[in-house]
Amino acid sequence: MYEDLSTPATYKKEIKLYTGSGNPELAQKIADVLHLQLQGLKLEKFANGEIYARFEESVRGDEVFFVQSIAGQNVNDLLMETLIVADAASRASAESFTAVIPHYGYARQDRKAASREPITARLVANLLEAAGVDRVITLDLHSGQIQGFFDIPVTHLTALYQFGDYFKTKGFDWDNTVVVSPDMGRAKVAKKLSDYLGCEVAIAHKSRPKHNAAEVMGVIGDIVGKTCIINDDMIDTGGTLVGSINKLKEMGAGDIYVSATHGIFSGKAIERLENAPIVECVVTDAIPCEIANTPGSKIKQISVADELAEAIYNVYMNHSVSAAAGGNAEM
Repeated sequence: MYEDLSTPATYKKEIKLYTGSGNPELAQKIADVLHLQLQGLKLEKFANGEIYARFEESVRGDEVFFVQSIAGQNVNDLLMETLIVADAASRASAESFTAVIPHYGYARQDRKAASREPITARLVANLLEAAGVDRVITLDLHSGQIQGFFDIPVTHLTALYQFGDYFKTKGFDWDNTVVVSPDMGRAKVAKKLSDYLGCEVAIAHKSRPKHNAAEVMGVIGDIVGKTCIINDDMIDTGGTLVGSINKLKEMGAGDIYVSATHGIFSGKAIERLENAPIVECVVTDAIPCEIANTPGSKIKQISVADELAEAIYNVYMNHSVSAAAGGNAEM
């Protein structure tokens, strides 16, 4: 499918693929798809916690792609690691540095919801640019408008249709299936998925009194006795989601499936989902999850390695990425 990138033509810059400590398993899958070797990058911490990075080979004149999911308990370390590696590549005279960020940390802080709040998603964009990042490839941002925080190209991919392909293998009766948007903000995305699957869409109306807390007030659409597919961009603590699931059950929903691109799974999230009245919770490997796909677990995981590899290949070859981005235009 892909031209052999390990021995580039003389007119092309050499491609180098590296991984941070955020998701090396996904980076290795991407490397396997592209028939590349993950190159040598030394990442260490000093005794006081400061991060050190050094390329173990020359990157002068090369196109460098760095895979890093900024998520988990050490999200701040992973962000700093990305900034430091970008700075190292810039100072080592790399031709370009592309940050492949399957999960963009701080994406939920994309606006001022109250006075005296920061817009941290914009701050992260500024930091990445200041560190020397020339391009960003990311997946299902919490808000698509975050692309506008950058003055560099952003390739915004989506896992929506991979979820659609996954659910198509389930053999559902699509006349008796409904995609449920967890809130009004996800209604357009839910409609895209329902159109792709050929089923109906419903929208949950929620109130959100504080962070990581919300309550379903009602549902627009028919869910009684139907298989429900809840689709969201991320699952953090799972408390709000499980509350919504229980509410849907009270309202007469049939089997419930959950899908989310980013399984952050903070605190007791996995325990809550395992005990929730759902059939499956499907996430991508944008964020590592050890329990996913283990026998008896409701947590299932699909890979986005092929999609990210295709985006990397197309960027390197100067091909269009719109097909890989679900038709989204590249900034």
